[in-house]
Amino acid sequence: MSDIQAALESYTPLIGAEVGVSRWITVDQAMINAFAETTHDTQWIHVDPDRAARETPFGGAIAHGFLTLSLASRMAYDCFSLLPGQVMGVNYGFEKLRFLSPVLAGSRVRGRFELKEVRLRSETELMRNNILTIDIDGQDKPALVAEWLGLAVFAPPGS
Repeated sequence: MSDIQAALESYTPLIGAEVGVSRWITVDQAMINAFAETTHDTQWIHVDPDRAARETPFGGAIAHGFLTLSLASRMAYDCFSLLPGQVMGVNYGFEKLRFLSPVLAGSRVRGRFELKEVRLRSETELMRNNILTIDIDGQDKPALVAEWLGLAVFAPPGS
């Protein structure tokens, strides 16, 4: 049996199950400011904690939604390693994405991954669709929920 076929067979019974939970990551004001500078999104709700505390319902500065989403890559490293025969993983995109709760500066977030679907895309590519939920420590409502597509790329047969 090929490595990709073995991976498909090992993942198929996990559909509908939680397949990984990452470590907590603290989203502090320095991280938010660095992201704002990098992306040129310096809206005051992110970079002016005093004004955000006074003028928003959030009680302080909040992380950019895309900052929270970008942490998903780090979270995935905590939860997934290369499979036997896999040469790389590729971010394929998102089917659905919703930002549900703001992440206040100083909050901790973590990712939870539930396998929604797995299928062969080609003889070297295994497509995985994970439901990613990014939790906020101490909050009932998550920061975001997304369907994240990823390709596990395997060496060509016979290589």
